[in-house]
Amino acid sequence: MKAARCPCASAIVAAAGSGTRMGAVVRKQYLDLGGMPIVARSMAALASSGAVGQIVAAVPPGDEEEFERDIVNRYSLSSLCEHGCIVVAGGASRQASVARALAAVSGEYEIVVVHDAARPLAGTAEVWAAVEAARQWGAATCAVTPSDTVKSVTAWRDAGDALVVAETLDRSELRMIQTPQAFKLSVLREAHELSGDFVATDDCALVERLGLPVAVVPGSLRNIKITTPLDLAVAEALLASESESESESESGASVAMGEAEMSRTRAMGGLGPPLMRPGQGFDIHRLVPGRRLVLGGIDIPFDHGLLGHSDADVLTHAVIDSLLGAAGLGDIGQHYPDTDPAYAGASSMVLLERAVGMLQAAGYLVSSVDSVLIAERPRIGPFVPQMRESLARAMKVDPGCVNIKGKTTEGLGPMGTGEAIAALAVAMVVDTRGPAAPRSLGGAF
Repeated sequence: MKAARCPCASAIVAAAGSGTRMGAVVRKQYLDLGGMPIVARSMAALASSGAVGQIVAAVPPGDEEEFERDIVNRYSLSSLCEHGCIVVAGGASRQASVARALAAVSGEYEIVVVHDAARPLAGTAEVWAAVEAARQWGAATCAVTPSDTVKSVTAWRDAGDALVVAETLDRSELRMIQTPQAFKLSVLREAHELSGDFVATDDCALVERLGLPVAVVPGSLRNIKITTPLDLAVAEALLASESESESESESGASVAMGEAEMSRTRAMGGLGPPLMRPGQGFDIHRLVPGRRLVLGGIDIPFDHGLLGHSDADVLTHAVIDSLLGAAGLGDIGQHYPDTDPAYAGASSMVLLERAVGMLQAAGYLVSSVDSVLIAERPRIGPFVPQMRESLARAMKVDPGCVNIKGKTTEGLGPMGTGEAIAALAVAMVVDTRGPAAPRSLGGAF
């Protein structure tokens, strides 16, 4: 049931984080999501719930004026709250930021809600469930039950400190904690005042230290925390799907293919570039004696190496081309010409890092790369894990986002006769350049 508008809580939005895992040029809370910055959606979700009458946003120090103009005023967030929105400078940690915001919270309401700026899809039901439970218990958090099997691990010294399973945990006793979290204002203030040097990952942990109960209420799998480019893509897909469903409901019929495409485009912030962009790359180099063989940034023991102006890392060159292509930034020869002495013997991993920097400066994030190495020999299988780690590190993504396959040509062509090695790569990048993204906020970090 939709709650009536009867504000009974203040809210704190923790929006001062750097968002380093996102790997973006702008801070993740300012990235566009369906035509609005992520943090604006998070604040609007609280304000539109009807439970919140005031919002205090803790933002990166120095961003206060721009945040007020480009977020609060631009999206009329103050008009959605009985007592408006206040912007304060955050601290060096999430805990410090919440404490600063807490000092600015009005005493008008008994309850205060704390919410992550990176959870823009929180629903009205979750906000009200947390608020009502906090009224009864003093503190409450939204949570969901893990769907995966969860195990605790330990280092095994006999195996060189490799991780081994210590215990399989009972999922029925485990919860994945979300925000919003809600507290009686007096309880949260006391918890922060008595925190001392204790560093908590959420505000409930501070209340737990006081020996007070924290109620757990149902959260939502939709209420994801946007931490990585994949999370952003999932959130966009959820919004696009809901936009299409609303269109179908209004028309009473299935949305035609063209209309569905327009709906997806609108949900991604207008008639601009698509959120996910693919790119492909190809390279081939001749094998010659007396050269190092470098593939994916890893030295491969072999009696021949690849001939080229740089270190001739054919796999990394294909990856670079796929990334540049996905972002519409030309090709590797355009940026690193083999006629330029500056690139003689250059490490292709350095060139890859620079290419990723170009993408970030243009508003793109690397999502994933799939590649194929084509060679009769050497066998690359034993080196694939190292190559994945090396490429992932240069692209600032998880190794799970990088795939490498080895193929032969069954003795056919220059690869089959051992004269050359070739590589193919396909990259997916996330376009963060939504038209609503505030360009003045959040520099590189």
